[in-house]
Amino acid sequence: MPTTTKLTTQVAIVGGGPAGQLLSHLLRLSGIDSVVLELRDRDYTIQRVRAGVLEHGAVELLREVGLGERLDREGQEHHGINLQFDGERHNVSFHDLIGRSVWVYGQQEVIKDLMQAHDAAGTPARYSVSDVRVEDILSDTPVVYFTQDGQDYELRGDFVVGSDGAHGVCRPTIPAEHKKTYRRDYPFGWLGILAHVRPSTEELIYSLHERGFAMHSMRSEKVSRLYLQVDPHDDIANWSDERIWSELDTRLGIPGWTLHHGEIFDKSITPMHSFVSDPMRYGRLFLAGDSAHIVPPTGAKGLNLAIADAAYLHEALTDWYRDGSETGLDEYSPRSLRRVWQIQHFSSWMTRMLHRFDESAEGGHPENVDYDYHVQLGQLRLLTSSERAMSHLAEVYTGLPMLTRQR
Repeated sequence: MPTTTKLTTQVAIVGGGPAGQLLSHLLRLSGIDSVVLELRDRDYTIQRVRAGVLEHGAVELLREVGLGERLDREGQEHHGINLQFDGERHNVSFHDLIGRSVWVYGQQEVIKDLMQAHDAAGTPARYSVSDVRVEDILSDTPVVYFTQDGQDYELRGDFVVGSDGAHGVCRPTIPAEHKKTYRRDYPFGWLGILAHVRPSTEELIYSLHERGFAMHSMRSEKVSRLYLQVDPHDDIANWSDERIWSELDTRLGIPGWTLHHGEIFDKSITPMHSFVSDPMRYGRLFLAGDSAHIVPPTGAKGLNLAIADAAYLHEALTDWYRDGSETGLDEYSPRSLRRVWQIQHFSSWMTRMLHRFDESAEGGHPENVDYDYHVQLGQLRLLTSSERAMSHLAEVYTGLPMLTRQR
């Protein structure tokens, strides 16, 4: 009969994404022990392409906790964005408006830096675990059961943090009668590509076109990241490289500007939706990152929300271990959710302003589509003609204040 190996820690963290790895790093700096469990293998965790824009406050936090060296060397600081509509491109200069900036630095790069820090400290995550389940979360010693390399484990701690994403095991552990979920599905998805070609723009371009949304971003001086609004149920096989570049030329093109083409080495279609689970705490279980909330990528906020969750939870746990204070633990969920709903609003606002909503495809009146498009054009004209309106966009895009003791 197989035996179960018993382990103990102070904080058991399920999920080795940015929220889980950063929280573990912050806890270690505060002298608090933790164990991170990740279902995927190490290579997959590093290579998975996700978000790529870091807020001003997130960059400052990463620097302060020893994670900024490669970011400063290889990341790209951006002082604004371009909004394009009706054949014209308008620059929104964050630097001129509010004196802040954002950084283009992929989520997988943040993960690499965190892994390197954990390796150097001798606290790497446990990868390729399976059969994870969380129990006893209303007790003082919650437990996480898991299997790794054919061996069964029982991991007990003072707290469990669920940072295992939208499809993880932690959120479902909270009984349905003790939580409420909110969801909004969008009638479109993003076709995203990575291409071996230098960026065609110095700042990100968000474009509203009659044929749909398009975006030009970047990952490095030699790799471009671009997106197209498409049917979320479309098959990526229907999109040849030639068709993708042709559509990007159409939606991003303006007189006197050329979109550079190159080899596409990654492409996929991702449906878009918004989601919030309330509360983010139940007993000794705390949710962080995509386990608790998802935003459409238009506002570039998913990674930054995960970083904020980790910072808030680190502060709350530090108070508990240092002073026995439960105030921070009690305030974690409402505090994080206040920020989450503000960012849900911003992300929804950006999404609705920049995408075509085809009501006729869902039984609505065809004339509504053209009406809504012209309302969007009016909205963008008002935005780009008002310094106050652009300042508000700049304030939220570069990041709400991350008011933690660390900050």
